[in-house]
Amino acid sequence: MSPTQAERTEATRAALLGAARALFAERGYAGTAAEEVVRRAGVTRGAMYHHFRDKKALFRAVHEQIEEEMVVAIGRRIAGMEDPMEILVAGLDTFLDRCLDPEVAKITLDEAPSVLGWLEWREIDARYALGLVTGVLRVAMDAGILRRQPIEPLGHLLISACGEAGLLIATADDPRAARDEVRGPLLALLEGLRS
Repeated sequence: MSPTQAERTEATRAALLGAARALFAERGYAGTAAEEVVRRAGVTRGAMYHHFRDKKALFRAVHEQIEEEMVVAIGRRIAGMEDPMEILVAGLDTFLDRCLDPEVAKITLDEAPSVLGWLEWREIDARYALGLVTGVLRVAMDAGILRRQPIEPLGHLLISACGEAGLLIATADDPRAARDEVRGPLLALLEGLRS
């Protein structure tokens, strides 16, 4: 049975994202030519521009793919947990572990803020993470574990702190040591929110 048009379209898009992701992680945005992405994906240049307006739109799609994978990884890690503080710590640990992945470090933490611009980078980050973080904060406040305070600003601040921790990991000479160093202060921030 031959693939449908929708299946061919999805396969082309997936090939472009896979090729771009590998190249962006290896060479960065500036060091990756659209022609090279097309060649590695085994598609035409027209196919790339059918799916993505330009190289920046392709980069954004790769970044969003990584963000989505991060949320899925956190969701898997916290599945079945009921204690809000345990959920926050497990989510934090999953995020910090993912920051050790060279693709995440290069694309999402190092390059995305400059390629997309800080505001767009933060908007994407908030779109993927804010609901998860504020939901857990709300449950923790309702249970009396955390002091009651405005949830959305607190969620943004926690996401920002994690983003800075991720940047420290991504740009460190020893990412694993940096991951271990930032974990303590982030846990102290969470502990400081307790009732």
